[in-house]
Amino acid sequence: MKSVYFDNAATTCLRPEVVEVMSDVLSNCYGNPSSTHGFGRQAKSHIENARKTIAESLGAAPSEIVFTSGGTEADNQILRAAVRDLGVKRIISSKIEHHAVTHTIDQLCEEYNLTVHFVNLLENGEIDVDHLKNLLESDSELTLVSLMHINNEIGVKIDLNLVAELCKAHGAYFHSDTVQTIGHYNVDVNKTPVDFLVASAHKFHGPKGVGFAFVRKNSKLKPLIFGGSQERGHRAGTESVHNIVGMAKALEISLEKLDYESQHITQLKTHFVNRLKSELPGVMFNGDSDRSEKSTYTLINVRLPVSAEKAPLLLFQLDIKGIACSKGSACQSGSDMGSHVLSAILSGGELAKPSLRFSFSAMNTIAEVDYAVDVIKEFVLV
Repeated sequence: MKSVYFDNAATTCLRPEVVEVMSDVLSNCYGNPSSTHGFGRQAKSHIENARKTIAESLGAAPSEIVFTSGGTEADNQILRAAVRDLGVKRIISSKIEHHAVTHTIDQLCEEYNLTVHFVNLLENGEIDVDHLKNLLESDSELTLVSLMHINNEIGVKIDLNLVAELCKAHGAYFHSDTVQTIGHYNVDVNKTPVDFLVASAHKFHGPKGVGFAFVRKNSKLKPLIFGGSQERGHRAGTESVHNIVGMAKALEISLEKLDYESQHITQLKTHFVNRLKSELPGVMFNGDSDRSEKSTYTLINVRLPVSAEKAPLLLFQLDIKGIACSKGSACQSGSDMGSHVLSAILSGGELAKPSLRFSFSAMNTIAEVDYAVDVIKEFVLV
């Protein structure tokens, strides 16, 4: 049986170079970074070198990078601190944000007297920029806008620069979940006046369990986790040195190879889309994920012309054939809940048809795409 991995939006494999640097740290650098002796200073040096590498990749200052356990923690910290510490009274977001954002907003609404607005969405899941402008102009209360750059299920993008400039012009803070962005696109915080960004290493061939938040200088955020004074007081707890070093190495390599790898992945996606369109009548793509100008190059979300009776067997059939993909985001796998993203943009009849997300990396091949399409055709057309 073939083994084909098309679930890279959920997580990616580790690059060999990342495994190598992590293994070296695990074997030879076991000191506590907070210790003042030589073993501790060695570990601290690894962390600060990693921080510098990541900061330079974003055009940020090292002091603006806060290491976390991943994107979910970073989102939680920023949203909670914005309300608790910065005095935010109103949040503008969307109904297709990652649950790390939507569930945190729900919890904050239970604890604080917040006003929450959801920006209107176009049919393909894009935000209605005019509605966002109206929302920003409609109230003078201190506002946080939280909108992800690239949606993890349908790949739709926002204009990060445009939204950041709108927020700046109206005196609002801007937080963007860029978990599907960092490592796949160049981001320069000197050119984009965003206040807060988040990233997760395992989305760009780094280790799981580590990520970072970009927190612009003088934001005055307090920690989510209290204890020691690690991360300049932004996050307590002994740092995971090997994971942090692995993340920095993964990001460094991803950006060094960005031009080549993005071209290769774009070719994979284009080939996948073209074959499905030409050989599978009735196939549809959610969120315009088949259009490169509207969607990230890293994934497609396909709605297949399959009966309601046959639909539940599709993912099972692909798995039997060795093809890994996703019914929704990985965070929803194993639950009976449907996709909140697709529910926000599709009608009942469209939702009844099976939708699958195929997400790609530079390690995938055209032959794997062809195999996946052949398996899908066999299931749908027989």
